[in-house]
Amino acid sequence: MNSIAKSLLKSAKHSRAAWLRSRSDPSGKRHPRKLVLGIETSCDDTGAAVVDDAGCVLGEALHCQKEVHLQTGGIIPVVAQQLHRENIERVVKEALGTSGVSIPDLTAVATTVKPGLALSLGVGLQYSLDLVNKYQKPFIPIHHMEAHALTVRLTCHLEFPFLVLLLSGGHCLLAVAQGVSDFLLLGQSIDIAPGDMLDKVVLLYVARRLSLRKHPECHSMAGGKAIEHLAQTGNRQQIMLRLPMQQYRNCDFSFSGLQNIVNNTITQKEKEEGIQEGEILSCVKDIAAAVQHTVAVHIMQRTYRAMLFCMKNSILSSKNATLVISGGVASNEYIRKGLRTLADINGFAFLCPPPRLCTDNGVMIAWNGIERLRAGLGVLHSTEGIRYEPKAPLGIDISKRVAEDSIKVPRLKTILQLAS
Repeated sequence: MNSIAKSLLKSAKHSRAAWLRSRSDPSGKRHPRKLVLGIETSCDDTGAAVVDDAGCVLGEALHCQKEVHLQTGGIIPVVAQQLHRENIERVVKEALGTSGVSIPDLTAVATTVKPGLALSLGVGLQYSLDLVNKYQKPFIPIHHMEAHALTVRLTCHLEFPFLVLLLSGGHCLLAVAQGVSDFLLLGQSIDIAPGDMLDKVVLLYVARRLSLRKHPECHSMAGGKAIEHLAQTGNRQQIMLRLPMQQYRNCDFSFSGLQNIVNNTITQKEKEEGIQEGEILSCVKDIAAAVQHTVAVHIMQRTYRAMLFCMKNSILSSKNATLVISGGVASNEYIRKGLRTLADINGFAFLCPPPRLCTDNGVMIAWNGIERLRAGLGVLHSTEGIRYEPKAPLGIDISKRVAEDSIKVPRLKTILQLAS
């Protein structure tokens, strides 16, 4: 991070701290600050951080397993579990050491318990339970997607309610955040998530078959990053891909059909170019551009409908409606640009956490712990019966109401122009 970015982030944190202090105590009196240790092991990153109730990140650490999983072309749960076991204590100690906070000084420990990979969640939960039981600290179980949704409130002055689009390797959903633990689910992926789509297109269909990891431009990149990089110099108009779910007027997402179309397209192009498995297609950049664009437009269409639904039903006010995007895929500049344009034409403010806080990390878990601590929600003083949950819905599902409204969004041509 360059010096200008660091200065801006520091300024934002100070401003955020002052805002929180003014909200919690109008008299300006000082109170002992609350300190939460956040632990994240829902998938393939081991993260930990210490955050205080003024919104200051005092210390953080992250161990990324990307290089290991790149070798195998995808995440193998037992491998992820073992790597979490090997690194979690070091990561937690590093976060605490950087923060200058000792465990007895902590107000509580917050940990992701749902949803995610079962074997990965189990490592973080067991480590956390050992910690809170040993030091007699309150425990705050965290919903991974809730944490992503609320991260923006760490970096921006944002009140409830707001529309949130969560895009990641494991999840894709649209919801209205009405409170810290109060969400209305408008739609979600009915099969794979966009992160899986972008990663698998490269890692399984391109990288494995076309030896893309040997490509000098993206040999060390994960799937989504490789797609974004290659797409920058590709021509999406050379490859025509059908948009998913055009006949369904809801806010759900689907990417499996698109994945099959891409697979068939690659097979056809291999035949046309007469290449063998392991050779690189001349049109690989065009395929990347077409895939990225199609995923972006599909996401935009569903988000557009969510905006119209919220305004029609007065769930959001036209005076201060906000669209928040978060999750790993939210760091894709092409997708983010299209969504920003969509927000602008609908009169929505557009907010997105910094890229480093869009991917899985301990900061968002610790901040969610602070939010819950301040609201007095889900703070446990007994850990008996606590379990992890690989699958867990977020909030109250009103997706049927969205489908019943059957809201029509602008024609495909308009959406394509917005995303260009």
